[in-house]
Amino acid sequence: MIVTLIIVCEVGFWAILAGGLALRYWARMPRASVAVLLCEPLLEIVLFVVTAIDLKNGAEPDWKHGLAAVYIGYSVALGHYTVKWVDVRVAHRFAGGPKPVTPKYGWPRALHEWKLAARWVLAAVIAMGLLQGAIWYVGADGETGSLRMWQQKMLWVIGINLIIAGSYTLFPKRVPAPGPEEKAEEGHPLTKV
Repeated sequence: MIVTLIIVCEVGFWAILAGGLALRYWARMPRASVAVLLCEPLLEIVLFVVTAIDLKNGAEPDWKHGLAAVYIGYSVALGHYTVKWVDVRVAHRFAGGPKPVTPKYGWPRALHEWKLAARWVLAAVIAMGLLQGAIWYVGADGETGSLRMWQQKMLWVIGINLIIAGSYTLFPKRVPAPGPEEKAEEGHPLTKV
């Protein structure tokens, strides 16, 4: 049941997002769009409550409960970012909005990667907190190995994101050198005869 609910929440997330953006850009109803988009957190609340009830009713904690915690952590930490990311692209594609800009080189790219890593770290910490709460809730008598396994996976998520962001800081992508055509246009001394 938990896996089905996670799938329903994910489908619901994208359906609410599509409906909210359709109201904003096609129906020209920005207030209704905001109201619809504010329903997104209700999905996570429902998932949290159903997972807690499932554990309270004596279900053995397993990978499904861990996945629910990870999904909630992701939604809390990255849900708003995902909505904004999609919104900018839909506005550009269908409503004449500005082109989405993601820095590609140097310190701006490294800063972008650190901000993204911070969101992923927050998602992992939230998931680990929910998992720890479930471990305490189940108590010493219950089998909590699968929940602890998910906590270890969240440590990997943190580590991988810190390594990626660190790599952009230590080895920043450089702006490519101008090609021969660009040098000729600039009047580069090597192209003069």
